[in-house]
Amino acid sequence: MTLTDTIRLLLFPALMAFAASSDLFTMTISNRLSLALAGGFALLAIVTGMSLPALGLHLAAGALVLVVTFGFFTRGWIGGGDAKLAAATALWFGFDHLLDYVTYASLFGGVLTLALLQFRKLPLPAAMARQKWIMRLHESDGGIPYGIALAAAALIIYPKTGWMAGL
Repeated sequence: MTLTDTIRLLLFPALMAFAASSDLFTMTISNRLSLALAGGFALLAIVTGMSLPALGLHLAAGALVLVVTFGFFTRGWIGGGDAKLAAATALWFGFDHLLDYVTYASLFGGVLTLALLQFRKLPLPAAMARQKWIMRLHESDGGIPYGIALAAAALIIYPKTGWMAGL
């Protein structure tokens, strides 16, 4: 297995898993994580010899998602980390898989939101009430760790991408 194959197999999934867990436990997604995704995309685009037109389309997909999700952020619908994570993920998928990604992320986000709203109606058992991250999730005016939905959608789509072809 080559270094390129190792990066393709490990980098994107590991960063997505980290994004989901970070959002779950802290309700934040680090800018460094989005930058690592963008940097990983750039590195693979170079080492795999991605054509300039293909690169341009991937960059356009990322820019489009950033503009749309920034609009969502300004309205308070999602967090800034979610917006940047979605845009960095769109870099990897380009337009070929963008609609599938957005569809899955929306579905998973809806299920996650409904589940958290139901969870917030229940009293917390004493053992759970001692966990800060669970208490944060349980707050009635708390946010939704949408990075979980974004990461889950990305991990479902990623094996179907050209990055994984032939592996």
